Amino acid sequence: MSYTNETALMELSTFVLPAAVNNGFTTEDLGDDFDGLQLSFQKIKIPSGGQLQFEDPSENPDDPKYEKYITGVIIYNHATNAYWPGGKEYDDNVPPMCSSMDGKTGCGLPGGSCAVCEMNQYGTDLSGGKGKACKNMRTLYILRSGEAMPIQLSLPPTSIRPFNEFVNSAFVTRKRPTWASVVKIGLKKMDNGSNVYSVATFQKVGDFSSEQLAQIREYATVFRSQINEMRAQRALEAENRSEADGITDTQPRYQISENGDGYEVVPTAPVINGDDDDLPL
Repeated sequence: MSYTNETALMELSTFVLPAAVNNGFTTEDLGDDFDGLQLSFQKIKIPSGGQLQFEDPSENPDDPKYEKYITGVIIYNHATNAYWPGGKEYDDNVPPMCSSMDGKTGCGLPGGSCAVCEMNQYGTDLSGGKGKACKNMRTLYILRSGEAMPIQLSLPPTSIRPFNEFVNSAFVTRKRPTWASVVKIGLKKMDNGSNVYSVATFQKVGDFSSEQLAQIREYATVFRSQINEMRAQRALEAENRSEADGITDTQPRYQISENGDGYEVVPTAPVINGDDDDLPL
């Protein structure tokens, strides 16, 4: 048995699921501290510039940890779309003008149906590229050993294909859900001649069985139900706001104008304010 296989088996056997996390504090102990608190997921992104380490905010966001790998269970994943003003998609201080938590209904500007949105078509990249102005991404909720809540990892368009290929080979062909195994996510440096960037890599560490599988199934079922409920609610809210403002899928909600320094999107209808960061309780 190789060292790699031995390490993988050790990581699987020592993985601590939420059911086994017991720090001595009860729900009553935590009730007053958490009452009225709006919780959110800890977020980790694929780094830019070809870097090969993840930045983990940890307990102190001013002193992050840097990890070569993220090891855990992909409890759930779903499509997300986001549109930023040209060139601002990598600026952490600039929120997206429009975002969709299900890849179907946008909340913001332009908002509405993603399927018919001009910004979601190839060749609309305002920087002049062949891609889309709207970034099609994938959000992964990853439960790490010894933690009670998943972290949120957002895959950019360049990491979607490696993820799809991994899921197909490691899970779809074996008829197993992603939450039934521990995976390791790393980074690979890519250079397309004009840009250096990082792409996520995926490796299956091992499969849960017996008692561990039953525990993670129970956790995943509850969590996925909460996320689906939240996504459906967000989509309905966005649709209702659009109807209330008289916005239809065929009505132009914006126009693209040249401003001297590039291009900008100018609204032709009321802007919908969206926020998809809240954690369902």
